[in-house]
Amino acid sequence: MGKNRFLDPDHHSKKLTIFIKKALTIPLTIVLGSVLSLAGCSLPRIIVLDDPLTPEEHLNLGVAYEKNKDFDSAIKHYHLALKKLPRAHLYLGNAYFIKEEPDMAETHYKKAIENNLQSADAYNNLAWLYYMKGKKLEEAERLVLKAIETDPLKKDIYEDTLFSIQRLKKSSE
Repeated sequence: MGKNRFLDPDHHSKKLTIFIKKALTIPLTIVLGSVLSLAGCSLPRIIVLDDPLTPEEHLNLGVAYEKNKDFDSAIKHYHLALKKLPRAHLYLGNAYFIKEEPDMAETHYKKAIENNLQSADAYNNLAWLYYMKGKKLEEAERLVLKAIETDPLKKDIYEDTLFSIQRLKKSSE
């Protein structure tokens, strides 16, 4: 731009109108990019009125983010899944546990159990959380025994938790 030269808003508006008329046959993404550069404005805000993803898709996205160690994004998607899938509490508990936010993890494990009394993994994970904190060991033992009772097929996994809790209890006596 030359010295003492100002942009004329009307000049840009006319160019923009002509451009849009010519662009009706061009794909929308190209048009939007060009319109934004001509108009000199910032990017528009996109407001999603209806979530295009299902709760299951949010859960799957959360798992993908969690595998990539992006726990904040995982938690965000687990919360979105939670609107219709109470089992997302278990996933939230796990993500908060990994993020070393034990109080949030405990809250979500308890909610997972409240929503599904057959959630053996929630019983076991809450027991493991108590073990890791070194607190509520009696409750932890009761929870892991409930997990074994609820899902005997995972007995080997849950017994690992049980033996760890029992060793800790003995060493603290």
